[in-house]
Amino acid sequence: MKEYCLEFDDRALREWDALDGSVRKKFEKKLEKLIWYPHSSGNELHRDLSGFYKIKLRKDGYRLVYQVIDERIVIYVIAVGRRADNEIYELASKRKE
Repeated sequence: MKEYCLEFDDRALREWDALDGSVRKKFEKKLEKLIWYPHSSGNELHRDLSGFYKIKLRKDGYRLVYQVIDERIVIYVIAVGRRADNEIYELASKRKE
């Protein structure tokens, strides 16, 4: 199994940088596992975000939306933010183009 690289959309990187340190640490812990097993999380999204995945921080109310690009061995993060009113998924849907 190959280790996947992590890449961020520029806007998602700004969102990542704006996160509280404790929230970022929780995401980092999940991402460490993800780079080895990008398809195993069981958090595949549906409808207009089919082919994308999410990482949930349930207690904190945050989501990270990403796409696995197997041809490039990349996990591409397109959005990071609060789940409130599905706002993060609407944002990700706009960015997926």
